[in-house]
Amino acid sequence: QNEEKWDFVLVSDIHEAGSKKEMKRNKFLDELSKKGFTIKKIEDTKLFYGVRAPQHIFWKYQCLQRKADSRQQNSSTHEDVAEATRIRIVNFILRNTVTSDLEKLHDLMKKKVFEAAFPLHNEEDIREILKDKCARWRAIFKKQPIKEIRRYFGEKVALYFAWLGWYTYLLVFAALAGLVTVVAGTTVFSSSQVSKEICDANTTFMCPLCDQNCSFWVLSDTCTYAKVTHMIDNEATVAFAMFMAVWATVFLELWKREKAMVVTKWNLHRWDEDEEELALQLINNLQHEPRQYQHSYLRSAIILILALLLIMVLIGIAHMLVIYRAVAMAVFTQSDVSLLSKHANTMAVMTGAVLHYITIIIMTKVNRHVALFLCDLEKPRTLSQQENSFTVKIFIFQFFTNFSSLIYIAFFLGRINGHPGHYVRIAGHWRLEECHPSGCITDLFIQMAVIMLLKQTISNIMEYLIPFVSHQLRKKRKRPKERRVMLGEEEEAEDPCKRHWLNNYELNEVNIFSLFNEYLEMVIQYSFTTIFVAAFPLAPLLALLNNVIEIPMDTFKMMRLQRRMVPRKAKDIGIWLEVLEAIGILAVIGNGLVIAITSDFIPVQVYKYIYSPCTSENHTGMDCSTGYINNSLSVFRIQDFEPHTKVLPEFQGHQIKECRYRDYRSADDYTYTVQFWHIFAARLAFLILFEHVALCVKLIAAWYIPDVPQRVKNTILCDKYKNLHNELSMMEYVTEV
Repeated sequence: QNEEKWDFVLVSDIHEAGSKKEMKRNKFLDELSKKGFTIKKIEDTKLFYGVRAPQHIFWKYQCLQRKADSRQQNSSTHEDVAEATRIRIVNFILRNTVTSDLEKLHDLMKKKVFEAAFPLHNEEDIREILKDKCARWRAIFKKQPIKEIRRYFGEKVALYFAWLGWYTYLLVFAALAGLVTVVAGTTVFSSSQVSKEICDANTTFMCPLCDQNCSFWVLSDTCTYAKVTHMIDNEATVAFAMFMAVWATVFLELWKREKAMVVTKWNLHRWDEDEEELALQLINNLQHEPRQYQHSYLRSAIILILALLLIMVLIGIAHMLVIYRAVAMAVFTQSDVSLLSKHANTMAVMTGAVLHYITIIIMTKVNRHVALFLCDLEKPRTLSQQENSFTVKIFIFQFFTNFSSLIYIAFFLGRINGHPGHYVRIAGHWRLEECHPSGCITDLFIQMAVIMLLKQTISNIMEYLIPFVSHQLRKKRKRPKERRVMLGEEEEAEDPCKRHWLNNYELNEVNIFSLFNEYLEMVIQYSFTTIFVAAFPLAPLLALLNNVIEIPMDTFKMMRLQRRMVPRKAKDIGIWLEVLEAIGILAVIGNGLVIAITSDFIPVQVYKYIYSPCTSENHTGMDCSTGYINNSLSVFRIQDFEPHTKVLPEFQGHQIKECRYRDYRSADDYTYTVQFWHIFAARLAFLILFEHVALCVKLIAAWYIPDVPQRVKNTILCDKYKNLHNELSMMEYVTEV
């Protein structure tokens, strides 16, 4: 049975005899034969070549590994090499075998000489363990079998699942905190003085939301939105934002500890990627010269310029979304459909959010191609460096793709649009949109909710539906051949390998960035969960629900829908850790800005302590925010409207001479009042205080929780001591002899 185990399968079309492609294929296979590889050919609708490496290749690898790790010096001469290690070594040799035409497998696949190259799924024990423990729905709340995943898929995939499991586990605490924040807002919003005042303001006439055919409206119309806004915009949100800043730090610090324990258990803390790569290169070709590290300031400058150009395009797309919302607002308000005209602002924001989601889908593909091009331009030396370079670029591009529009809504919407009688206009025609009547944070809440729900429903369905449909279609292509056999045509006895190889070939192709896609999806989700979480406290709960489904689905996809990934060795999650730490710092800045600028938290506090009735009289039984809404609305005389603004002065039987709008401006000349500057100073002071306190707490948390547990440090220390002790004992023994 051992003789029928094959390390890799190469697939080729059946080329014409004597054709250029056939000659190139034979040259490659001859090179493998010279290295001692056993090759088995099976013909079906395609040509399948099973490849098995000679044992001496693995003995050489073991020997070099023992030299690298002195602790294994006394181990037996030739141990059985783990299946994942075999596949990794064979994959490296296949990818780096050069034909007499100086072509590698990658070049031959580009020229369609070979169609595919993949390791085979193991149908035996390990796959059964993974299926039973990991890829079944009943296993959602069970501990992941990281040990078995490592043996089957290698350390890199095992570390991904370990990290994802740890992240999901800690999301429980963030989700509970977010839920408590919303519940606290829900239980107090009915008694909120601000919400009550909005709901009772049926004689407060607000200025029209557009220039043509728009009437005045009553502030109490936004009563429901005001109550919803108070669910997320209250004192508890500040505490929650601070909690999430600390949570992000604690999560990463605890992950570092978990990773240190896992890596030490796997005996990888001394493993060096450069040494591993050099060892494999020498096993493949003893005359190999190591590729030198390169750096070019000119190349770096070109990469920087091109990256900045793409970032400018992404910011430009965010501007286009702003223009869309301004035009949509004007169109919806003038619509004959009462539902559209009545909820024009909400409809503009929601359709804008859907459009934003579509741009995310399109630009993700563009970003990937640009990042790969820039990566090739940079010429990184190793695969790991290439991945790190690609990761940084794609994350920056994806960050701007996902967050440009959110940044505008959070910090610019409603602050650069002017005021009645002097609006800022696009092309001198369309008014820039204003904040939602119930507050600027409502727009951000709607945008976050729509994008997160769409990302975690449509994107996830597509992530699993496309591979499933693709797999089913690939299987159907094989049926005509089977039908001929059923009709009774003579056929020679089928090779036992044939069905196994065909089944693996019918699975979806995997590439070097298959695991990268999973990481990127989770890191973008982590960004949504932390950066603007003050505006959407339910984000961690949505992320948790998504991940509980994601873990078994990822395993299901890897096991049953995709060809086997080439196992890779790793001792950490790579540059993703630095990316997550950067997101943690951005989360502090983002949430500080949301509370200081987007939220009404600061204006309410300033009113309470400086302008409310509580400051002038001793009203012990009065809520100090009484009168806040009237205080926060400025007065505008309708005679000062711009000439082309058409507004009917009569509204609900009232002859309107003045209307109100959200701002702190003088009723005489519409300049900013002293209160505006008080609030501005308070916002700035809060922002500085919040960010310094949050960053200090993060630093203290990072210092308080050691990256490496004492147990792991002591294990490594004992190992070093034993090695040195053994070396010295051997030296003394040799000296005595």
